[in-house]
Amino acid sequence: MLDAYEHGIFPWPVDSGKDGLAWWSPDPRAILTLANFHVPRRLARTLSSGRFVVTFDQAFEHVVQQCASVGDRKQNTWITPEIIDAYRALHEQGYAHSVEVWKDGALSGGLYGVCLGSMFAGESMFSNQRDASKVALVSIVQRLIGSGCTLFDIQIFSQHLSQFGAIEISRHDFMSHLTKALTNPHCWPTP
Repeated sequence: MLDAYEHGIFPWPVDSGKDGLAWWSPDPRAILTLANFHVPRRLARTLSSGRFVVTFDQAFEHVVQQCASVGDRKQNTWITPEIIDAYRALHEQGYAHSVEVWKDGALSGGLYGVCLGSMFAGESMFSNQRDASKVALVSIVQRLIGSGCTLFDIQIFSQHLSQFGAIEISRHDFMSHLTKALTNPHCWPTP
Protein backbone atom coordinates (compact mmCIF):
# COMPACT_ATOMS: atom_id res chain seq x y z
CA MET A 1 0.00 0.00 0.00
CA LEU A 2 2.81 2.43 0.77
CA ASP A 3 4.32 1.83 -2.66
CA ALA A 4 0.93 2.56 -4.24
CA TYR A 5 0.56 5.85 -2.31
CA GLU A 6 4.09 6.85 -3.33
CA HIS A 7 2.98 6.43 -6.95
CA GLY A 8 -0.27 8.36 -6.61
CA ILE A 9 -2.44 5.24 -6.43
CA PHE A 10 -4.98 4.38 -3.75
CA PRO A 11 -7.16 1.31 -3.07
CA TRP A 12 -10.90 1.36 -3.45
CA PRO A 13 -12.82 -1.92 -3.62
CA VAL A 14 -15.26 -2.35 -6.46
CA ASP A 15 -18.95 -2.87 -5.58
CA SER A 16 -18.45 -2.58 -1.81
CA GLY A 17 -15.67 -5.16 -1.89
CA LYS A 18 -17.75 -7.98 -3.33
CA ASP A 19 -15.82 -7.96 -6.60
CA GLY A 20 -12.38 -7.35 -5.16
CA LEU A 21 -10.00 -4.47 -4.74
CA ALA A 22 -9.15 -1.99 -7.48
CA TRP A 23 -6.35 0.57 -7.54
CA TRP A 24 -7.10 4.12 -8.63
CA SER A 25 -5.20 7.13 -9.91
CA PRO A 26 -7.89 9.45 -11.26
CA ASP A 27 -7.33 12.24 -13.72
CA PRO A 28 -8.16 14.88 -12.65
CA ARG A 29 -7.13 14.44 -9.00
CA ALA A 30 -8.71 16.38 -6.15
CA ILE A 31 -6.67 18.16 -3.51
CA LEU A 32 -7.36 20.58 -0.70
CA THR A 33 -5.33 23.71 -1.27
CA LEU A 34 -3.69 24.30 2.09
CA ALA A 35 -2.59 27.84 1.28
CA ASN A 36 -6.17 28.80 0.41
CA PHE A 37 -7.99 26.60 2.90
CA HIS A 38 -11.24 28.30 3.83
CA VAL A 39 -13.29 27.88 7.01
CA PRO A 40 -16.92 28.95 6.50
CA ARG A 41 -18.06 31.59 9.01
CA ARG A 42 -20.72 29.43 10.68
CA LEU A 43 -18.21 26.61 11.13
CA ALA A 44 -15.68 29.04 12.65
CA ARG A 45 -18.30 29.88 15.29
CA THR A 46 -18.82 26.16 15.97
CA LEU A 47 -15.07 25.65 16.34
CA SER A 48 -14.76 28.47 18.85
CA SER A 49 -17.83 27.38 20.84
CA GLY A 50 -16.00 24.62 22.69
CA ARG A 51 -18.83 22.21 21.91
CA PHE A 52 -16.40 19.59 20.57
CA VAL A 53 -13.11 18.16 21.87
CA VAL A 54 -10.59 17.11 19.23
CA THR A 55 -7.91 14.42 19.64
CA PHE A 56 -5.45 12.79 17.26
CA ASP A 57 -4.59 9.08 17.00
CA GLN A 58 -6.49 8.24 20.21
CA ALA A 59 -9.18 6.02 18.66
CA PHE A 60 -7.89 5.14 15.19
CA GLU A 61 -9.69 1.84 14.75
CA HIS A 62 -12.93 3.23 16.16
CA VAL A 63 -12.81 6.05 13.58
CA VAL A 64 -12.23 3.59 10.73
CA GLN A 65 -15.09 1.39 11.98
CA GLN A 66 -17.41 4.42 12.13
CA CYS A 67 -16.37 5.48 8.62
CA ALA A 68 -17.32 1.99 7.45
CA SER A 69 -20.71 1.84 9.14
CA VAL A 70 -22.17 5.31 9.65
CA GLY A 71 -25.58 6.03 8.11
CA ASP A 72 -26.30 4.21 4.87
CA ARG A 73 -22.76 2.79 4.67
CA LYS A 74 -23.65 -0.01 7.09
CA GLN A 75 -24.56 -2.49 4.34
CA ASN A 76 -22.77 -0.73 1.49
CA THR A 77 -19.20 0.17 2.33
CA TRP A 78 -15.90 0.01 0.53
CA ILE A 79 -14.15 -0.19 3.93
CA THR A 80 -14.03 -3.97 4.10
CA PRO A 81 -12.41 -6.00 6.89
CA GLU A 82 -9.33 -6.38 4.67
CA ILE A 83 -9.11 -2.60 4.20
CA ILE A 84 -9.50 -2.10 7.96
CA ASP A 85 -6.66 -4.57 8.60
CA ALA A 86 -4.42 -2.83 6.06
CA TYR A 87 -4.96 0.64 7.54
CA ARG A 88 -4.55 -0.71 11.07
CA ALA A 89 -1.14 -2.05 10.02
CA LEU A 90 -0.23 1.33 8.49
CA HIS A 91 -1.32 3.02 11.72
CA GLU A 92 0.86 0.69 13.79
CA GLN A 93 3.79 1.57 11.50
CA GLY A 94 3.19 5.31 11.97
CA TYR A 95 1.78 6.10 8.51
CA ALA A 96 -1.99 6.14 9.03
CA HIS A 97 -3.54 8.66 11.41
CA SER A 98 -6.91 9.69 12.73
CA VAL A 99 -8.66 12.75 14.04
CA GLU A 100 -11.39 12.19 16.59
CA VAL A 101 -14.13 14.67 17.45
CA TRP A 102 -15.86 14.09 20.77
CA LYS A 103 -19.03 15.57 22.22
CA ASP A 104 -19.99 14.80 25.80
CA GLY A 105 -17.48 11.95 25.86
CA ALA A 106 -18.87 10.20 22.77
CA LEU A 107 -17.11 9.91 19.42
CA SER A 108 -19.17 12.20 17.19
CA GLY A 109 -17.05 12.48 14.07
CA GLY A 110 -13.62 11.97 12.61
CA LEU A 111 -11.45 11.11 9.68
CA TYR A 112 -8.41 9.02 8.86
CA GLY A 113 -5.72 9.01 6.21
CA VAL A 114 -2.12 8.27 5.33
CA CYS A 115 0.88 10.56 5.75
CA LEU A 116 3.99 10.13 3.60
CA GLY A 117 6.63 12.84 3.51
CA SER A 118 4.72 16.12 3.48
CA MET A 119 1.64 14.60 1.84
CA PHE A 120 -1.51 13.59 3.68
CA ALA A 121 -4.04 11.43 1.81
CA GLY A 122 -7.48 11.70 3.37
CA GLU A 123 -9.30 8.38 3.12
CA SER A 124 -12.67 8.72 4.78
CA MET A 125 -14.63 10.78 7.28
CA PHE A 126 -17.82 10.38 9.26
CA SER A 127 -20.17 12.41 11.40
CA ASN A 128 -22.82 11.46 13.92
CA GLN A 129 -23.36 15.09 14.97
CA ARG A 130 -23.81 18.14 12.78
CA ASP A 131 -20.44 19.64 11.84
CA ALA A 132 -18.35 16.98 13.60
CA SER A 133 -16.61 15.78 10.41
CA LYS A 134 -16.02 19.40 9.39
CA VAL A 135 -14.43 20.09 12.76
CA ALA A 136 -12.18 17.06 12.15
CA LEU A 137 -11.21 18.39 8.73
CA VAL A 138 -10.37 21.89 9.97
CA SER A 139 -8.44 20.46 12.91
CA ILE A 140 -6.30 18.19 10.77
CA VAL A 141 -5.62 20.93 8.22
CA GLN A 142 -4.46 23.27 10.99
CA ARG A 143 -2.23 20.54 12.40
CA LEU A 144 -0.78 19.64 9.00
CA ILE A 145 -0.09 23.25 8.01
CA GLY A 146 1.64 23.78 11.34
CA SER A 147 3.88 20.77 10.76
CA GLY A 148 4.91 21.51 7.18
CA CYS A 149 2.45 19.50 5.12
CA THR A 150 2.49 20.63 1.49
CA LEU A 151 -0.10 18.37 -0.16
CA PHE A 152 -3.54 17.20 1.03
CA ASP A 153 -4.83 14.55 -1.37
CA ILE A 154 -8.60 14.10 -1.21
CA GLN A 155 -8.60 11.90 -4.31
CA ILE A 156 -12.12 12.61 -5.62
CA PHE A 157 -13.66 16.08 -5.87
CA SER A 158 -16.93 16.82 -4.07
CA GLN A 159 -19.04 19.94 -3.79
CA HIS A 160 -19.01 19.43 -0.03
CA LEU A 161 -15.22 19.86 0.08
CA SER A 162 -15.18 22.68 -2.46
CA GLN A 163 -16.38 25.06 0.27
CA PHE A 164 -13.02 24.49 1.99
CA GLY A 165 -10.92 25.12 -1.10
CA ALA A 166 -10.89 21.72 -2.82
CA ILE A 167 -9.84 21.83 -6.45
CA GLU A 168 -9.06 19.40 -9.23
CA ILE A 169 -5.67 19.26 -10.87
CA SER A 170 -4.32 17.05 -13.63
CA ARG A 171 -2.73 13.74 -12.71
CA HIS A 172 0.53 15.11 -14.12
CA ASP A 173 0.42 18.12 -11.78
CA PHE A 174 -0.59 15.91 -8.86
CA MET A 175 2.37 13.60 -9.49
CA SER A 176 4.71 16.60 -9.62
CA HIS A 177 3.41 17.82 -6.22
CA LEU A 178 3.60 14.28 -4.81
CA THR A 179 7.20 13.77 -5.98
CA LYS A 180 8.23 16.97 -4.18
CA ALA A 181 6.24 16.07 -1.05
CA LEU A 182 7.91 12.67 -0.78
CA THR A 183 11.34 14.29 -0.53
CA ASN A 184 10.29 16.21 2.59
CA PRO A 185 10.31 14.98 6.18
CA HIS A 186 7.26 13.17 7.56
CA CYS A 187 4.76 15.93 8.35
CA TRP A 188 2.75 14.23 11.08
CA PRO A 189 3.98 15.77 14.32
CA THR A 190 5.09 13.39 17.02
CA PRO A 191 3.75 14.01 20.51
